[in-house]
Amino acid sequence: MLACERHGSGEPLVLVHGVTHRRQAWYPVLELLAAEREVILVDLPGHGQSPDLELAGQPVEEALRAEFRRFLQEQGLERPHIAGNSLGGLVALKAGATGDARSVTALSPAGFWRGEASFAYTKRIFTSGAALVERLGPRAEVLARTSAGRRVMYGALLAHPSRVPADFALGDFRAFERAIPTLRTLLAAAEPFTDEIPADVPVTIAWAGRDLVLPPWQADVAREILPQAEHITMRGVGHVPMWDAPKHVARVLLRGSAPVAAVAPLGLVEANGSRRPRRVASAATA
Repeated sequence: MLACERHGSGEPLVLVHGVTHRRQAWYPVLELLAAEREVILVDLPGHGQSPDLELAGQPVEEALRAEFRRFLQEQGLERPHIAGNSLGGLVALKAGATGDARSVTALSPAGFWRGEASFAYTKRIFTSGAALVERLGPRAEVLARTSAGRRVMYGALLAHPSRVPADFALGDFRAFERAIPTLRTLLAAAEPFTDEIPADVPVTIAWAGRDLVLPPWQADVAREILPQAEHITMRGVGHVPMWDAPKHVARVLLRGSAPVAAVAPLGLVEANGSRRPRRVASAATA
């Protein structure tokens, strides 16, 4: 059973973290969301406090999808709103394609690279990070306790690494360390997202304007693959934007998981039911 926690009340919103991260990645926005949604945080297989990812002879994508669907069933969640960051965004999009999500909000989702060369760039970031984590070992606590150390740890992920508390940074380091075997499995099996999502599932894709892991040009690929989605640029934030601009991110998640009728008056829904692409104001003003 996947490790999880539930907070707040309202329509259920499942939040899925990125590769090598953990459910606590969403803590900066949790209180803002729980005032309007029942928020369910989950550790993916091989991450955080969840069991290892067991393939049992299945392809990686199928095994991960089956584990996530089983989690929804165990939690009594029938087509909840699902949002995710990076790998979690891809998980959310896959859930939308299989009919398991009421709505999908994906923050800089994985799966929108063009060709092996562009994916090799992202793969190199994670393999280099894994090598650094393995070299540091017990010395990570010293790194996490200093602002300069946190800049090293989060430089590729956040626009403002100093906003992460030292204890939280150490927890993230240990989460990365625990997830390295799963990271290697996922990187070896990674494929671009090509699924179709039914028209009755609202989709929001919000790309970080300062994303160094999945560069913003991948947002253009996402627009081509999912033209019916609402596409947003979150300015001034990095790949994992929750610490950079929690209020801004919370607004994106609440809007993405709102009933369609609630967003129609803003003029962002076309007559045929599709949402027009739009750009959100800079997170620096959020």
